[in-house]
Amino acid sequence: MISLKYKGVKLNKILIALLLTTLVTSNFSCKKILDVQSTRLAAEENLWKNQEDAKGALIGMYTLMRTAMVADNTHWLLGDLRQGDFVSTNRSDLKAIIDGQLNASYPVMNSITNWRRFYSVINAASLFIERSREIVANDPRYTPINNQADVAQARAMRAFAYFYMVRIWGDVPLLITSHDGDFTKHPRTSKDKVLAFATSELLLAAKVLPYRYGGTDVNLPGLYYGNNWPTWNGVLLTKLSAYAILAHIAAWQGNYLDCEVYTKFFIDNISQLNGDGSFGVKYITTEELTENVNGYSPFAFKRAVQIVGFGFEYGNGEATANGHIEQLTLAKPIILKEYPEIFVPKDTIRKVFTDNNDLRFSLDPLTNLYRTNYFTNYNSERPLFSKIKVIGAAQTGGNFAFFTSAVLFTRIEEITLLRAEALAVLGLRNDAINALNQAASLRGTAPYLSSSSADLINAIFAERRRELMGEGWRWYDLVRYNRIKKNNPAFNALLANDGIYWPVSKDILNANPQIKQNPYWN
Repeated sequence: MISLKYKGVKLNKILIALLLTTLVTSNFSCKKILDVQSTRLAAEENLWKNQEDAKGALIGMYTLMRTAMVADNTHWLLGDLRQGDFVSTNRSDLKAIIDGQLNASYPVMNSITNWRRFYSVINAASLFIERSREIVANDPRYTPINNQADVAQARAMRAFAYFYMVRIWGDVPLLITSHDGDFTKHPRTSKDKVLAFATSELLLAAKVLPYRYGGTDVNLPGLYYGNNWPTWNGVLLTKLSAYAILAHIAAWQGNYLDCEVYTKFFIDNISQLNGDGSFGVKYITTEELTENVNGYSPFAFKRAVQIVGFGFEYGNGEATANGHIEQLTLAKPIILKEYPEIFVPKDTIRKVFTDNNDLRFSLDPLTNLYRTNYFTNYNSERPLFSKIKVIGAAQTGGNFAFFTSAVLFTRIEEITLLRAEALAVLGLRNDAINALNQAASLRGTAPYLSSSSADLINAIFAERRRELMGEGWRWYDLVRYNRIKKNNPAFNALLANDGIYWPVSKDILNANPQIKQNPYWN
């Protein structure tokens, strides 16, 4: 077995338990796990003994969530392709997703519509909530305050996993306890009930979660597992991570009053992530965003700017060929691959980037060349989407390169634009304009003027389209935009008939008769 480490802690025993947990949660047809049951129980009995077990189980939970998001490039296939800006070079399965033919018979379709990866996260989080307090009595180094912070992370992670799934499938089974060998079949629970549970869990977690780990935070002072804040920034869910997820749940539900409250708390307290001798959080320049100037890219390694994100640390040996958008978008001359699997056509680029001074993409008047922050070889047949290009090792041959870019859910610019969206929907026009201009202030574009007759909602979503391209947001933004506008008959029909959700994997349907297919895909 491969011996994995995180900050010096071997994860063999932890991952054995978590992987055995995965076996339980991934097979909805099993009532008894038989041989797996005894092995898993033995591993768990030896798990909850000391501080190292707590740390390993905690990091293992984050690892499972990262895997759930990036396996088969799930995050980008679901978020960026359907009715998005990318087109497929020659993959018919990706073209089917882009065209909304989500029940087409391709292996990747069945794989990314299988939710058991997320239930592995949920089960691991539930298990941590239920069992980790045992360590407090066994190891005096593991204090009640430490445990409370860890349990809060588990609650927040479980809630995040549920929200992530609801955006994809709508109704999903709601499981709030771990399952030990005997897994009872569960039907789907209404999305409203699932999101209500996720919201309540995040609010509980937010009361306990620190702004920073391993520093001067009042909720969790001192070193955290022996390390300071520079070790932990960009790795763990913080109080502001919880508020960011809360804001997105509220926006997804159309509850913009709560979204405004949550985003205001986030913006008012963002400076709490700074200090303790580490990179802080700020609105970053285009060069910092795309070239990692000053070490501020939210895609490179781990940074406090990754409000919710999961890194692939090159220094920890985590560079991989799969699970990164670069696998889909890069090719020559950046890597040796002949053609990208997806690209943004030039007519779409021109349609999206309309400001001649946009530093992300425009014609540089000094060089008379197109800027390359977002796109390389614009004049070619297939411009490369090179906004994200964190290459972990030199490629010496073949089509495979190794990447270390993080899978990113949100950053300060994204939350600020979400706040602008909420304020605009609530009719707070001037505040919405201020938020929009704040988010775009370092991109070289002309600010939106209060005297402008241009539709403000359109302007906000147009900026989200530019700023967040390739970050897994486009489809979900289209859903929220059309819920607000209601002026697109075809999309209105998708909304009315739950066509915005994906079909459930055939493997899940075959394993559990209580799970019914989304009616739109029957």
